[in-house]
Amino acid sequence: MVDQDIRAQYRIYKLSDNEQVKSFDCGDADLNDFILNDALLYRKEKLAVTYVYMNKDNSDDIAAFFCLANDRISLADFETKSRYNRFSRRFANPKRLKSYPAAKIGRLGVAAAMKGKEIGSTLIDFIKNFFLVDNKTGCRFITVDAYAEAVPFYVKNGFVPLNDDDIDERTRLLYFDLKDLEIE
Repeated sequence: MVDQDIRAQYRIYKLSDNEQVKSFDCGDADLNDFILNDALLYRKEKLAVTYVYMNKDNSDDIAAFFCLANDRISLADFETKSRYNRFSRRFANPKRLKSYPAAKIGRLGVAAAMKGKEIGSTLIDFIKNFFLVDNKTGCRFITVDAYAEAVPFYVKNGFVPLNDDDIDERTRLLYFDLKDLEIE
């Protein structure tokens, strides 16, 4: 978990409709470009909501960010209907559908200076709990199209590949079943 000093110093904050991040560098040009140039447009167009993990006393000190959007896991995500049927077995027969509600982590970046402090995993735990506690929308899964180099991070945080058809691609579709966190 995140060091107690960092936890006391930083908080998760939802960016407003007109709030622009001025400075952020996680070492990945695509992620930097999103938070610096695209997050505001995604928010205005109601495509995704961006959250920052920022210093309580200095709004220019952003340790990390993530954005969330609506998603689904559907029959079309599987190579074969039989693989989808195996996936669907986690539901009672009357509740087997052609798609299931999910929230997508659109982007997640940790500032280069803050890497190695478990901030990414802390944010993943926050996102899981955000949808698990008082589940407001009927969200069952969290999905992410993870860059190939980020797949081990998401697997370490409980995500699994949805299928194998993207195993050699630049990104890989992973999911986390929120039902796995419920206490029986």
